Amino acid sequence: MERGGQREIRFRGRTMRTDRPLVMAIINRTPDSFYDRGSTYGTAEALAAVETAVAEGADIIDIGGVKAGPGATVDVTEEIRRVVPFVAEVRQRFPGLAISVDTWRHEVGRSAVAEGADLLNDTWAGADPRLAEVAAEFGAGYVCSHTGGATPRTRPHRVAYDDIVADVIAEVTRRAEALAALGVPRDGILIDPTHDFGKNTWHSLELTRRLDQLTATGWPVLVALSNKDFVGESLGADVRDRLVGTLAATAICAWQGAAVFRAHNVAETCQTLDMVAVILGQRAPAKVLRGFA
Repeated sequence: MERGGQREIRFRGRTMRTDRPLVMAIINRTPDSFYDRGSTYGTAEALAAVETAVAEGADIIDIGGVKAGPGATVDVTEEIRRVVPFVAEVRQRFPGLAISVDTWRHEVGRSAVAEGADLLNDTWAGADPRLAEVAAEFGAGYVCSHTGGATPRTRPHRVAYDDIVADVIAEVTRRAEALAALGVPRDGILIDPTHDFGKNTWHSLELTRRLDQLTATGWPVLVALSNKDFVGESLGADVRDRLVGTLAATAICAWQGAAVFRAHNVAETCQTLDMVAVILGQRAPAKVLRGFA
């Protein structure tokens, strides 16, 4: 079903808004994340960050317990310790909020969904095939990503594609159809080009430029652009100076129909998406007085 020109998205029965793209706020339960450097590793700090993100307009909270890049080893037991009790606490405090868990491990996914998570954000492209089985069993949503076959927590090195956009589309749509066939609810499946994962900056820029080809597949597209290396390399900007570049990329992807934006800076992302939605005619301006008052 579609409303307002966008495909309706549901996560475990939770129908999501369609008047603008969804904002997925990043909550890192890690001491070494590239952006926040452990500022939400502590439970109290993480809960405060969730409260702020919700107040600023986040539609989904994405909780992760392992840094995406190389770093200290985090085994399954430790990842569960960092993520699962926190999912339970967030679910208790925010019963209507959509909760996502950023993991590639089925043990973590199963424990998190059992405690109330709605969406499994598999940023490592099915590295653990049993994670999809968890989504099917519980009726959870699922993010299909593209990494070019990279091993979890590794960086790309001299990767090459004949056509990065065609490669991404082939992989994520194949996985999306396989998930639906397995029993994952079709209206809870997202596809993600996965900027920077298994890609260099040229690849991520090409995906941004041609994102309309992904949205044309009919699957809702999630983009994770926030403060990433392709933004930093494009502008020669350090991690803390990438917000403007991130918002520029956000506006371009929103114009091309992206459905979900994973973001560190929630308020700024929401305002950017609101403005694009108003320009597109998907929602009315908050007020119109100029030339009438």
